[in-house]
Amino acid sequence: MTSTPSTGQKTPLGVGGIVSNSFSILFRNLIAVMIVAFIPSLIGLLVSVAMNGVGLTLGVDTGEPLAVGSPAMIIAGVVVQFAIQGLTIALLVQLAYDAKLGNAITPIAYISPAIKAIVPIMVLSIVIAILAGIGFALLIIPGLYIYAVFCVTTPAIMIERAGFGGMGRSAALTKEYRWPVVGALILLGICTIGLGIITTFLVSAIVPIIGLNTAGFGIGILLFALVNGLTYGLSGIGAALIYARLRDIKEGVSVDKLAAVFD
Repeated sequence: MTSTPSTGQKTPLGVGGIVSNSFSILFRNLIAVMIVAFIPSLIGLLVSVAMNGVGLTLGVDTGEPLAVGSPAMIIAGVVVQFAIQGLTIALLVQLAYDAKLGNAITPIAYISPAIKAIVPIMVLSIVIAILAGIGFALLIIPGLYIYAVFCVTTPAIMIERAGFGGMGRSAALTKEYRWPVVGALILLGICTIGLGIITTFLVSAIVPIIGLNTAGFGIGILLFALVNGLTYGLSGIGAALIYARLRDIKEGVSVDKLAAVFD
């Protein structure tokens, strides 16, 4: 156990180390991360295009009225989006541990465990989004705190087979470390938001130059898919490293023991 030194002082989470390691793993394994995250991101964007139209999806004025789908279509689209996001994060959790240990990155081998866990990941992700959304609607800080409480739900499901108990397991692991986790999430979030702003600006500038046609829209969708892949990658790797650090601090479980569940 490494949770409490002899002085009784709480072991620090190490926010700086988590953030820097997240970026290190992302860029050292950029091609593998994009293989894992790009295709799901592209599918998610195409679903959004089908639901909302290309203009709203890309943030480009096409001169056409905005499409509004039926409630059933909107709900179906939301479910698909969460399923795609959950599957992507589940794949990236496995990739992060292999990368951390210096093992070979094998995206195909990650698919089966991720699919087996997709239902609880998807359902709990929707619940967490609703709870965090309520918190953000009240004030931003409560939303961040709620998200910090449950931010390692997907790693808990993937590593411990926690299933629908993933939220409870995340709450237990993050207890006493939630504000440091908020700090890590803010730093990672600033980077992902920055990527999103830059991409939106580029798409809004490039697409009109190419033309409001199939080629222009196609390039815009590909740009968004690439950046979404990067943000998924950073978010998934960050969650995996936060989970690993909390397990190490609280239970003395090293990364190699965590990754062994995938062998």
